[in-house]
Amino acid sequence: MIEWLIGILGDDGALGAAGLAVGLVFGVMAQRSRFCLRAATVEVAEGRFGPKLGIWLIAFFTALALVQGAVVIGLLDLGTARVLAATGSLSGAIIGGLMFGAGMVLARGCASRLLVLASSGNLRALITGLVVTLVAQAAYRGALSPARETIAGLWTVPGGDGRDLGSALGLSVGMVAAFAFAGLAASFVFARRRAVPLAQALTAAGVGAAVMLGWVATYLVAQTSFEVVPLSSVTFTGPATDTLMALVTEPSLPFSFGIGLVPGVALGAGAGALLAGEWKLERFGADTPMERYLIGAVLMGFGAMLAGGCAVGAGLSGGAALSVTAWIAVLFMWLGAMATHRLMTRGARLQAV
Repeated sequence: MIEWLIGILGDDGALGAAGLAVGLVFGVMAQRSRFCLRAATVEVAEGRFGPKLGIWLIAFFTALALVQGAVVIGLLDLGTARVLAATGSLSGAIIGGLMFGAGMVLARGCASRLLVLASSGNLRALITGLVVTLVAQAAYRGALSPARETIAGLWTVPGGDGRDLGSALGLSVGMVAAFAFAGLAASFVFARRRAVPLAQALTAAGVGAAVMLGWVATYLVAQTSFEVVPLSSVTFTGPATDTLMALVTEPSLPFSFGIGLVPGVALGAGAGALLAGEWKLERFGADTPMERYLIGAVLMGFGAMLAGGCAVGAGLSGGAALSVTAWIAVLFMWLGAMATHRLMTRGARLQAV
C-alpha cells in the first residue's frame, strides 16, 4: 500500500496524503470528544477531578499504549525520531511549558483546540491561532529566535538513551506498554464514573489513536523511501507555521506530513461540527477581551517553540514516544495553566469585592 502510494505520489506526496488522512481522523475525534488540555487543567486547579480530565487521560493513555504497543510488535521503531535522537532542552521544556500553559488559559485553548474551534466557526480562535503561528515563526527563524536559542541552551540533554524515559527508568518497552494499557483501562473507568458518555470516551481514544497513526505512517514511508524521511506525528505549531509561510511565499504548496495535517484537521473538525449542527460564528465580546487572547497567543507561540511542541505535539506525540523533554514540557504546561487559572480567579474575586 505504501509502495503503491509512493509510486503514484512520490515521497512528499505520500507524506502529505498521510498527514491529510491522520488530520481528518484527529479533527473529527477532537471535535466530537471536546478534547482540551486547558479544560482538564482548569478542573484540577479548581480541585475537581471531572469529565474533562477523564477525556484527556483517555487520549493520553491511548496514544501511549498504542505507540508503545506498535513498538513491541515491530510495527514501529522510534530510534531515529527527533524527539528521542536529537539533543533536547530541559530549560526549554520547563520555561516553554510554563509559558504555553499560561498562554492556553488566557486564550481559552491550546494550539490544537484553537484550530478545531476555528474550523467550527469561532473567529476568536481563528485570530488567536494566526497570532500563535506568527509568533512561533518569529521564535523559530525570525527576530525571537536568538532569545529562544539562548534559553534552550541553558540546560540540554543529549539524544539517545539520555532522552528516553523508558531507558532512564530501566523499563523495557513491553513493561511500558503494559503499564500504558493498564492506565488506559483505569482512565476509561474514571471517565465513565465522571459521567462521560461512552461515545465521547471512544472519540477521545480516537484522538490518541491518531497520534499512533501519524508515527506509523511516517515510519512506513521512511522505511520504503530511498530518501531520508523524518519521523513525526500529530503536532500543530510547527506544521501551522510551515503551512502559513508556504501559502504566503510559495507559488505552489509543497507537500509534507505537517502541511497535509493542518488542512486535514480543519476539514475533519469542520465536518464534525456541521454534521452535529454545532457550526456557528463566534466573535470577541465584552466577556472575551481580545487583549487577553493575544497575550495568550504570544505566550503559546514562543512557549511551544521553546518547549519543543504544543499540548499535543509534546503532550501526546512526544509523550507517547517516551521523550523525557516532552514529559517535562507537558508537566510544566499543567503547572503553568493551573497557576494562571488560580491567579485569574483570585483577581476576579478581588475585583468583585
